[in-house]
Amino acid sequence: MFRTVFALIQMLALFALSGKVAAELPMLATQGKYWVQADGRRVDLKGANLGNWLMLEFWMMGQRSEAIDDQCTLEATLDKRFGFAERERLMKLFRDNWMTQRDWDLLPRFGLNMVRLPFIWNLLEDEKNPRHLRPDAWHYLDLAIDQAEARGLYVILDLHGAVGSQGTEHHSGCANRNLLWSRPDYQDRTAWLWEQVAKRYRDRAAVAGYSLLNEPWGSTQEQMAALMKKLYTTVRAVDPRHVIILPGHHQGIDAYGKPADAGMHNVAFEMHFYPGHFGWGKPGVQVHRDWLVCPSGTGGVCDWVSRLTRLDAAFFVGEFQPWADMENELGGQIGRASFDAYASHGWAAAIWSLKMVSNAGGQVSGNWGMVANTAGERVPALDFATASLGEIEDLFKRFGTVSYAPHQELMRWMSASRAPDPFKAP
Repeated sequence: MFRTVFALIQMLALFALSGKVAAELPMLATQGKYWVQADGRRVDLKGANLGNWLMLEFWMMGQRSEAIDDQCTLEATLDKRFGFAERERLMKLFRDNWMTQRDWDLLPRFGLNMVRLPFIWNLLEDEKNPRHLRPDAWHYLDLAIDQAEARGLYVILDLHGAVGSQGTEHHSGCANRNLLWSRPDYQDRTAWLWEQVAKRYRDRAAVAGYSLLNEPWGSTQEQMAALMKKLYTTVRAVDPRHVIILPGHHQGIDAYGKPADAGMHNVAFEMHFYPGHFGWGKPGVQVHRDWLVCPSGTGGVCDWVSRLTRLDAAFFVGEFQPWADMENELGGQIGRASFDAYASHGWAAAIWSLKMVSNAGGQVSGNWGMVANTAGERVPALDFATASLGEIEDLFKRFGTVSYAPHQELMRWMSASRAPDPFKAP
């Protein structure tokens, strides 16, 4: 009875925020190189990552430090200082304030129709009782799907941090761990976790797909492909309809071969493209022109179009960042041009990221968020090893109340009827 009443309250809340009950989104699939509805009509998915909500990345909230720079170190620190129950309360306080109604309401204003939802394994699995769900396991995923659907947005569920971690990077949940590939029990638990997710959402059309693992860079390509095929089989056993998204290695997707030849159907490949960053040229017009337009007819996007044509497979650009370290007007134009270029090939795409909060605030050139805290709306940088309980609580609450500065140029160009041409000859 309680669950029924709670569901009714939640539905009424969504009705109030949208002014009407949103029409149910049609289930999506892939057909050859394209994302399509059941009637075969193409769908262009344009989205944003909801980074730092259900999987912490300290640089996105002004808290990066040498001592604590990943989620599991923070959780261990809070456990030691305050106890497990208090850690759980603090994590809930953070999550309830990082993503609120105003964040959800901003997404359609950028002309988007999809979100990628990164989450960490222990959001769902009871870390003290492996292969058992937490009592509140589905709270945030259900909430995200409901909020997205009410605004006509699809959701791609992204396992961003697997048990044991799939790489050495902080964004795998635990930096320098990378135990997933050497621990068969962790691989089995990851398969079990996806089985639970697929059972839960197999009839939920607002879920566009399951992204099996973020950036599995602690493995070889061959090891990655073998585990992903195991996860594919696990999901398909309980969910025959949803798109399964196969992650690329930093070296590419060659180890998979043609999906149909491996008995895989209704799949898409995923890669993350960051022209101008991580050693990939300098931010500016040239690096994005070379990547998106490939003036010589080869290289850049053109090579990926050819590769995917040979594989007869759909594609998801799971992360890209087109405006950071550039002047805002140019960044807004290249953001729109990037989405348009990817959509022209039938690719789904999601920007990293919806929001980035800094200590001083402001939509400055180095900010990776579609939304920043307003200039002067300061956010303190805490040492979680010494900060008081009250200071940590105040910080987490502040994320829900600090005033926002959206990237106005990106918002304007994303909703403009006329597309910009940032690559035209001077």
